[in-house]
Amino acid sequence: MNTGPLPPVAPEVLAGAVENLTARLRKKLDAAIEGCAAGAVRGDDGSVTVRFGEDALVTLRPGPGGAVTVADQATCTCLLAPRCLHRAAALGAAPLADPDLLARADPRPAPGSGPGSGPDAGAESNPEPEPASGADPASGPAGGSGPGVGSAADAGAAPGAEPEPGPDPAPEVLTAAQRAAAGALWRAAAEALAAGVTAGGAVVQAELLRAAHTARLAGLPRAEAATLRVVRGLRAARERSGGHRLADLTGAFRELLHTAGLLASGKAGPALTGTVRRAYRPGGSLRVYGLCREPVLSATGYGGVVTHLLAADGSRYSVSDVRPGGLARTRGAGSASVALGGAALDHAGLARGGLRIAGATVSADGRLGAGRGVQATPLRGVPWTEEPVAALFALPAAEAVAARLAERDADPDGAEPALLGCEVEVVGAAGEDLLVREVRADAPLLRLRAAHPHPELPHTANLRRIAAHPGLLLRVLGRPDLDRAATLRPLAVGPVPGAEHTLRLPEEWLGRADLGYDVLQGGHFPAGAAEAAAPAAAEEPDVLADSPLWRVRRLLESGVAGGRRAVAEAARTTGPAAAYGPLRRAGFSAAAELATALAAEADRRPRDPFGRLTDPSPDAYAQAWLAASTHLAAAERSLVAASWSWGRSVPL
Repeated sequence: MNTGPLPPVAPEVLAGAVENLTARLRKKLDAAIEGCAAGAVRGDDGSVTVRFGEDALVTLRPGPGGAVTVADQATCTCLLAPRCLHRAAALGAAPLADPDLLARADPRPAPGSGPGSGPDAGAESNPEPEPASGADPASGPAGGSGPGVGSAADAGAAPGAEPEPGPDPAPEVLTAAQRAAAGALWRAAAEALAAGVTAGGAVVQAELLRAAHTARLAGLPRAEAATLRVVRGLRAARERSGGHRLADLTGAFRELLHTAGLLASGKAGPALTGTVRRAYRPGGSLRVYGLCREPVLSATGYGGVVTHLLAADGSRYSVSDVRPGGLARTRGAGSASVALGGAALDHAGLARGGLRIAGATVSADGRLGAGRGVQATPLRGVPWTEEPVAALFALPAAEAVAARLAERDADPDGAEPALLGCEVEVVGAAGEDLLVREVRADAPLLRLRAAHPHPELPHTANLRRIAAHPGLLLRVLGRPDLDRAATLRPLAVGPVPGAEHTLRLPEEWLGRADLGYDVLQGGHFPAGAAEAAAPAAAEEPDVLADSPLWRVRRLLESGVAGGRRAVAEAARTTGPAAAYGPLRRAGFSAAAELATALAAEADRRPRDPFGRLTDPSPDAYAQAWLAASTHLAAAERSLVAASWSWGRSVPL
């Protein structure tokens, strides 16, 4: 035998185990969970055992998919089993399985997702997991707020064959069961928000998981996914995980409350319910050309690559190859074969080549499927200087970002923003980031941040080498970070046509270097220094970080970390006039009013003559928190948009 990690556990199995505990045992659950993972021992048959004293041995026997999916797969030898603390603790220490992956491993149709049953009827399955954003912004693009865990996310279309395309999802009116499930999810989320990270232990998380499973059975997979991001964020925060960011958990709570609230009201349409399976529809005949490769490395152990493509009419497509395997899989996938219609290409060749596809199947976000009728023939690649790729660099970055922000406003939880291109001049380094200025009049200072900061991927090293050449002109293709001021996460770079002080790339690279796979060397840079390097501007203020909105952000994040009590304490310690006066003087009067209302509601705890709460429901507090959080997100989006137009010196 050898020591190994605990297997993933289906959320409903953990929720059921916690529900079976008595009130006395629930109080001991968090303490019992600590140390379980370190004491897990994996047997030769794939089972995992955890010992509690002399008389209690918990055994987890994962199913064929590698996860514990039914209650009978978790047993304990103590007299109280299966309603015992040991079994619940072992399950609580295990990582949460992704229900979508469990559904793909199960040949039976997922609840609420089969033909004619739920908002997603007829959608075909995607055999690959889907890391949010083609990546996991927190851990790389393979990592927003996401979700993510994510979020959440989380990856792309599968390279394997998928079922035949099904009809469009039809329902437009939520059923009574869906509204009831959303209402239960709202109540569980409100309780978790009021508790905060400090009191959001295994029992609070189990309530969220139970409500999430009910939402899935009712055909609300998007609400379930939002809940799992919150639970994973709570776990990471309580474990003080290095990948935890309080801002991400705050965004996850906002998404969950927003989704559950709209669904419970019955006013949300099918777009907010989500789909259990990725739907692929006929795309006809396509001619697509490679743009670049993007490494995918998720926090849940999946790795791979997404190759971005562009059609002659400007439509965006992608081919994904993401599987379990982590970093080794991510590094190897960049040169792995493309399993699409028999095309004899690898991802490196596709990123600099093209495909003629007959019988294409395409998902809503542009992922190309590899169904039985798909046929693909390699084409000559198109340099960035030729159409249709050259059009990506013709539009000013500010206009392109404004379009991406409008898309996110229309669908806040949709796919990651599309790639944009711009020509920039290198200014210099700012820590691990690269400062550049777009080559146009009155252009703002932009910050290039590594798309994936993992030290084993060359993103950061490539940016560091570029930063050593101030005044260098280059073309950048990347994804704007819509949560930070004037920040772009570059995926590929290339020389500026006709420029003398620019990159010198090998001819076989077709005028572009994928920053996640190709390594820039000294010979790729011009000799000597630029005649007139761009002036350093690292001291310019950050319009988002220096905005007085940080006061609202700190209040919201303190509520997530410490719960309702922390917000109430902040209100008692600092009066609203002193705390939010700067907001009003800067013109953010609505933000000041919402923050004041949140602090007042957090401190409102009316009691009867016997000291009992007369209104114990956290609904009003959750509504006040959601209102302030939603307003803050909208205000910050406006500042982000302004930072791309006017630079970092936007007057407040």
